[in-house]
Amino acid sequence: MESNDYTGRPAGTGARSPRGGSGRRPLSRREAAQALDIPLEMATRHGLPARLSAAELAELERNPPAWLAQSRANRTGKRPVWVELRCYICDFHETARPKKWWPEFDLVVCEFHDTSALPGPAAGWRRSEFDGVGSRFRGIVDTLDP
Repeated sequence: MESNDYTGRPAGTGARSPRGGSGRRPLSRREAAQALDIPLEMATRHGLPARLSAAELAELERNPPAWLAQSRANRTGKRPVWVELRCYICDFHETARPKKWWPEFDLVVCEFHDTSALPGPAAGWRRSEFDGVGSRFRGIVDTLDP
């Protein structure tokens, strides 16, 4: 099963459900873009309103406009549109657009956490840290030493 987040959860299993699904509160354009799995810029460019009800979002899913259908048809599946970043230590999470330079992270932690709280890399493995992931994270990648 494919995962599109850095939590190890399979894609589409509740890892990123927009708030307001019960219809109590309208969804923001960002939440709607996440639910439709499209970039926020595309949602804005094609006139999605700033707020959508759950019923309006469901209607877009049932009967996608031509631009949304074309976008989905063009998707190669190489990179996800959105990923969930979740801190290994405190469980803080956010949904973000992955950057081209992001490798596949083994762990993600808030930038202010001390890495001594993380499990160490296995014997013979080297740990690399990448700053500037999302709004407040560091990505951790463990690689086998040559």
